[in-house]
Amino acid sequence: MLSTEMPALPFNQWSEAQIKALAARDARLAAEILFARYRERLEFHAWGILRDAQEARDAVQEVFIKAMREPRLFEEDFKTQAWLYRVTRNLCFNIVRDRRRRGGILAAMPRESARADDQVEKVLSGEQQDEMLEAVKKLSVDHRAILMLRYYEDLSYAEIADRLQIKLGTVMSRLSRARDRLEEVLGRPAAPLLAAS
Repeated sequence: MLSTEMPALPFNQWSEAQIKALAARDARLAAEILFARYRERLEFHAWGILRDAQEARDAVQEVFIKAMREPRLFEEDFKTQAWLYRVTRNLCFNIVRDRRRRGGILAAMPRESARADDQVEKVLSGEQQDEMLEAVKKLSVDHRAILMLRYYEDLSYAEIADRLQIKLGTVMSRLSRARDRLEEVLGRPAAPLLAAS
């Protein structure tokens, strides 16, 4: 049961400071609240890299297992949010790297075509979004991450700077370069597609 001194908020609205204060009395409950607060955002962040919802959920579960083993997690000066995002990003990059290795091995093996003729037809309503996602996949990890944070998570420049632990000027220049590169990949202006995403 929550202490009467603690705010009666939905778990996802607790601040880091409130969670850390609770951890001194009930670390298990603090961990549950931490999970509730960040799970969805971390899964979306992981999905932006992995492009697979189940893999993203599994990755975030692993991140929270690592978090429970991190002795500094509830220390006052520890940047919990930044740590969670960094560990999620690194874990997802490792998964992508391992996936590519496996893909190289599988590509060398003979296989049958699994696509039937009726599966080749595109669904017109999702065509623009599919085109954008395919183009984004071709970008560098940094460019892909910053575009996802800006246009899919709708974060401000300041929020992106905080999330990625970079300077505001770096956010603006990296975002500009990412948009330019996206337009190169698409072969046309990306603004209409970004607005539609």
